[in-house]
Amino acid sequence: MTEILNVEHLKSYFPIRGGIMLRTTGYVYAVDDVTFGLEKGETLGLVGESGCGKSTIARTIMRLIEPTAGKIYFDGNDITHLPLKKMRALRKHMQMIFQDPYASLNPRMKVGQIIGDPMAIHNIASGREKQDRITYLLEKVGLKPEHRDRYPKEFSGGQRQRIGIARALASEPVVIIADEPVSALDVSIQAQIINLLEDLQEQFDLSYIIISHDLTVIEHICDRVAVMYLGRIVEMAPYDVLYTRPLHPYTEALLSAVTVADPDHRKKRIILKGDVPSPINPPSGCRFHTRCQYKTDICEHEEPEFKAAGNNQWVSCHLR
Repeated sequence: MTEILNVEHLKSYFPIRGGIMLRTTGYVYAVDDVTFGLEKGETLGLVGESGCGKSTIARTIMRLIEPTAGKIYFDGNDITHLPLKKMRALRKHMQMIFQDPYASLNPRMKVGQIIGDPMAIHNIASGREKQDRITYLLEKVGLKPEHRDRYPKEFSGGQRQRIGIARALASEPVVIIADEPVSALDVSIQAQIINLLEDLQEQFDLSYIIISHDLTVIEHICDRVAVMYLGRIVEMAPYDVLYTRPLHPYTEALLSAVTVADPDHRKKRIILKGDVPSPINPPSGCRFHTRCQYKTDICEHEEPEFKAAGNNQWVSCHLR
């Protein structure tokens, strides 16, 4: 398969300023040397605890945050330092679905305008054609044509997220990055949105990056999963390989916390000790060694290589 998106050694650091002169006194290492690719028609899941850098990766790929270092390629073209005008045009092909369906929609705009504006900005449709396409997209995401004349405040959280999905589809993208698209919704609505995303992917030939802290959600929708810890990917594999043969101790701990819908099933829960270290001053060596039950001396001093482990599985661990 062909890669539509490729990220190489991506870094996003945020300066910490202090003192009267507001000098830079340090950095938040939000994303620190991340590499992965996304194939056409694939769904890649990014998982990890809050603050591990998942959302920063999404915004950096979209160039809503400028990368500190590394390369971003879209359809074989380097877009890392693309001028703003050209980047705006490129965003026709890459869109985002945001986590908060309440904050991501302009409360002063009617639904028809929210969905129709991307069509006008990217010269996709106008006049009657645009109105017909708005109706078409509303129906595709499970809403009614008359909803176009209502404001976001008149909808539930699940309906607002459907509006956000329709807006993302309006510019006819090939890649959609969904940042925690169901975390703010009720469980019953989550299933509906996940099924909707799967149906739309098949109909519109989309490639997805799905960001979530919920491994159950990721299991149901993703082809491949990348596990992040403290700004880095520590393991990446096809979902069935990852869920049956996790190699990194952090992945093992995450999977041990997943609820299984079987009262007779018993599994050992792995409780991680301590808190996630600060991204301002990450540990030396393996960043997970401060919480790892298997750590050795080498883990404290030497950074593990992100290496192939068979079955299209990659892991960053000295013990694997």
